[in-house]
Amino acid sequence: MLNYPVDLTPDDNGTVMARIAGLPGATHGHTEDEALANAADLLESMLMAYILDREEIPAPEAADGRPTVSPSLLGRLKLALYDAMRARGWRKADLARAMGLNPRQVDRLLDLEHGSTVAQLERALAACGLTVSIETRDLAEAV
Repeated sequence: MLNYPVDLTPDDNGTVMARIAGLPGATHGHTEDEALANAADLLESMLMAYILDREEIPAPEAADGRPTVSPSLLGRLKLALYDAMRARGWRKADLARAMGLNPRQVDRLLDLEHGSTVAQLERALAACGLTVSIETRDLAEAV
């Protein structure tokens, strides 16, 4: 799972600072809930930067009781596709050829802010030799 722990620290100005453990950058909010929501947005922006720079996505640290944030389900599928491409040594052009797509369409498949469909991502993952399975868990157990 891509659950990244967040360190929450009250600021002198009455806000709450949120830092994603092991990753650069920080955000804040007026409440812990707002700081966590902002941290989730920051996480997806940071992960997108790793994709754009063609770098490995860092694994999350152990939560050790800290609250966590994670990419959306669609974001997780896109990150799985990115990891699959890296594992094969593929660039965007390679996936585009394998799928018969324009490379700009592959850009959108890897863009964490673009609303790709699950069907498109399933097809792209299949081109990389992977299939998708979904697991659901009780929220109380997911912590």
